[in-house]
Amino acid sequence: MDILSVLKLFGGVGLFLFGMSTMSSSLKKLAGSSLGQILERLTTAKNKAIGAVKGWGLGAGVTAVIQSSAAVTIMLISFVNAGLMTLSQAIPVVMGSNVGSTVTAQILRLGDLGSGSMFLQLLKPSSFAPVLVVLGAFILLFSKKKRVKDIAEIVIGLGVLFFGMTMMEEVFEPLRENATFRAFFTSFENPFIGILTGLVLTALIQSSSASVGILQALSATGTVTYATAIPIIIGQNIGKCFTTILGSVGANRKAKRVSLTYLFFNIFGAIFFSVLIYALYYTVGLPFFAKTVNRGNIADLHLMFNLITSLILLPFSGKLGAFTEKVLPDNAPSEEDREFAKLDDMLLNTPGIALQQCRILMRRMSEKIVENYHIAAGLINEYKDEENERLQENEDFIDRCESVLSAYVIRIDKRRLTRDANLEVAEILNSISDFERIGDYCVNISFAARDKRDNNINFSPVGQQEADTIIQAASYIIETLNSAFQRTDAALARRVQPLADVIENLKDLIKSHHVERLQEGTCSVQSGVVLLDLINSMERIGSHAANIALHIIKRASADSDFDEMHGHSGDVATEEYQALYTYYESRYLLPVSRTVPPVPVIPDPENYAGLEISETGVALPPDAGAPSEEKKKKKDDKAHKDEKSAKDKKSGKKKK
Repeated sequence: MDILSVLKLFGGVGLFLFGMSTMSSSLKKLAGSSLGQILERLTTAKNKAIGAVKGWGLGAGVTAVIQSSAAVTIMLISFVNAGLMTLSQAIPVVMGSNVGSTVTAQILRLGDLGSGSMFLQLLKPSSFAPVLVVLGAFILLFSKKKRVKDIAEIVIGLGVLFFGMTMMEEVFEPLRENATFRAFFTSFENPFIGILTGLVLTALIQSSSASVGILQALSATGTVTYATAIPIIIGQNIGKCFTTILGSVGANRKAKRVSLTYLFFNIFGAIFFSVLIYALYYTVGLPFFAKTVNRGNIADLHLMFNLITSLILLPFSGKLGAFTEKVLPDNAPSEEDREFAKLDDMLLNTPGIALQQCRILMRRMSEKIVENYHIAAGLINEYKDEENERLQENEDFIDRCESVLSAYVIRIDKRRLTRDANLEVAEILNSISDFERIGDYCVNISFAARDKRDNNINFSPVGQQEADTIIQAASYIIETLNSAFQRTDAALARRVQPLADVIENLKDLIKSHHVERLQEGTCSVQSGVVLLDLINSMERIGSHAANIALHIIKRASADSDFDEMHGHSGDVATEEYQALYTYYESRYLLPVSRTVPPVPVIPDPENYAGLEISETGVALPPDAGAPSEEKKKKKDDKAHKDEKSAKDKKSGKKKK
């Protein structure tokens, strides 16, 4: 084999891996987020055995679709890490995914088709690979639909995969009669050398399907026997665990147990088949060991290893989970884990206490959102990786809160709760998703801040001033909302909607100013993209905050008929709303306007003498925005006098 043949071999391997990667990623894009939802939801049943079988079938099916058991296992690790799945749910899916990973080898066995007829010739990969690439490229170039393009990429990936397979076979073909190559290849008949070779090869290219494909290409030389193929396939199944182990780095212990299960599954299979096969070989003998194998035989061996191993271990999935818990016992629970542990199923027998625990966790969730907003806002001007890591940790907690609280609250028996407690249940259920979305927009702000840092983007002085203004407004609305939620304070909650409206108008004003600066050449397109990302996130934060404020008002006012879908946390026709809106307008909107001087004006001081709004938004007097006690007393006295005068007049008329 000369240098050109070596280069051609590497080229074939590269095309094979690229085709597989393209096909796999396109299949995942085509399936979208539904894969995650399917894995998350369809792995349970009232009967544990049925649930395990469902999980096994689901793992096999999903892996057959995306062509990667490692990708499915890493997805499971992320679900368990986030608390969306339990280990007992994930283990059967892991076993099924090993079986689903054998589909690629079954497709490649088409290369064994004979050359008797033209039809069979066309079915061979070497014949239809060019057709697949041309067809896929044509669709990709001329189609505008994303879904059709994803399908085209799958077709191209499959064609490139077959091209790589054909190139490898062409390189190996001259070695068919090479005595040195035959002698070298027989060394793999030693079980330890064969297993180690398969393990190392698969760990390096991080794909058992690809390493099995390379072995199938080698089978075209006629030098691969059962004695050679079996230990290599056993090693390949152990080597594919390397990717999963890397994917579990940084995950919690429960998630690491998923990767440990994946490793244990394949090690058990390797030991079981090695002991069984070589015990028979060295005692009674296995005559077929000396026979050469083709692509189909290798595909069947690969399928047999994973199918038999999964069928043996599936009934013991619960015990396997217990074993991994002993190997990786839980550490002392963190503060956050202790928070979630308070939502104990036993508390459902006392619904009032269970609801109280939900409220405590919701308050913690709200506090984390306030913290994340301030972290994200700080990253805009000074990006720090350690601060972003803290933000991501908080975001994981917030996401977990949403899933855990949603599942727990609906299990509380509302018939045993008071009317006020039922209103609180409604408030929590309606607010959870809005709180989580605010957390997501804080993450979006951090992404924009990272882009600003990575691309060395600086805002113009005017753009920076406008960004600072909307950042302050969003900070105030988040802190006000947090205070209102913690105290169930309707007066504070009514301040949210006017400010949300001001932030929306402020966003539109900043956008129009940005367009003007673009036309003047004082602002770049890049900085504009970051600025627009920021202000859009701020506006959405205000919108979700206003939604939560509605639920707070409903609960605080004990109005079960309040329509939060069409209600308004502050009636725009009231003096209170108008006063608050005018105040926020003078504080945030007018300073950004180029035509109105930034002079804060407190509207109607006679009726709203108590309206004092702090810089931070948390030290607000409870009567802010309402008439002072003195003015209220004067109004009550005047109303009383007017009522008495009207009665006197009416009485005088009757006497006459």
